[in-house]
Amino acid sequence: MRAKTIVYAISKEKGLTPMTYQCTLLAVEDLEKSKEFYCGLLGMTVTADFGANVTLSNRLTLQTMGTWREFLRGRDILTGHNAGELYFEEEEFDRFLLRLQPCPNYVHPPHEHAWGQRVVRIYDPDRNIVEVGEPLSAVARRFLDSGMCVGQVAERMDVPPDYVRRLIAPLPDRQAE
Repeated sequence: MRAKTIVYAISKEKGLTPMTYQCTLLAVEDLEKSKEFYCGLLGMTVTADFGANVTLSNRLTLQTMGTWREFLRGRDILTGHNAGELYFEEEEFDRFLLRLQPCPNYVHPPHEHAWGQRVVRIYDPDRNIVEVGEPLSAVARRFLDSGMCVGQVAERMDVPPDYVRRLIAPLPDRQAE
C-alpha cells in the first residue's frame, strides 16, 4: 500500500495523471478457433465483434494476425513465446480440469504450488500460455474443510492469519485478493 502511495505522489509531482488499463490484445491466426477456446473452454463472452477485432469479457481482445501485422507496419510477429501468460481463476477447479480432458496442449499438467494453490497451464491456439488456478479464497476454504484452523492455514499458505480471515469472509465484506 505504501509503495503505491509513493509512486502516485511522484507521478502527481511530475504532473502525470494515472492511465486507465483497457485490455490485453492477442493477435491470432484463426479468430474463430480462438473465440471457441476462450468462450467455449474458459467461459468468456463476446462483448463486441468488429470482424477483424473481437472483444471478450474480462478485457481480452482478439485481433486477426493480418490486421495486426498492418498495425505494426509489416514487422514480423513472434508467437509461441513463454515470457508471459494470461491468468484466470476458477472457483470449481476440479470441474474445470474435467473440461480439459480432451486438451492436448498442456504447458504442464495440474500441480499444487508450495502455498497450496492448484494450477494448470495450457496453450491457446496461438501458443500463448494460459494459466488457470484456484482463487486463494478456495485454497483457504479447502484447508479449513480438511480440519486445519486459521493459524495452520496461514502457516501452510505462508500468509498472515488476518489475510486468511479476509479470504474466508463472506463475499460482500471480502476485500480484493
